[in-house]
Amino acid sequence: MSDQDAVLAFQHVDWASVPTERVNEGIERQMVYGERVMVCKLRIAAHTVTPVHSHPHEQITLVEQGPVEFFIDGQSRIVNTGDVLHFPSNIRHGATMLDREVVLIDIFSPIREDFLPGGQKR
Repeated sequence: MSDQDAVLAFQHVDWASVPTERVNEGIERQMVYGERVMVCKLRIAAHTVTPVHSHPHEQITLVEQGPVEFFIDGQSRIVNTGDVLHFPSNIRHGATMLDREVVLIDIFSPIREDFLPGGQKR
């Protein structure tokens, strides 16, 4: 990659300027992504449940505002503001938001192409 290509690929964004999409009832998502990594900021209403699921993407979740009850590979775990979770590829996980709004930062590698506009591959 040339220096010019690197400059063209660089991104600098303010979360406030990133479009927000309503994913489901009680869930709003913002995304910033490159070729191999994706960061999603999620605002999730109290008492919202995200079903247990798995995906081939490696995931790191930063709990910006909690608490959240996660279900990871059949185990329940309460996590709080400041906690960091690592989900290896294909591990089954889901979550239930407890008594207040939750803010999560999810980092995926490779990017979740199913999250891209129209679910289209790049």
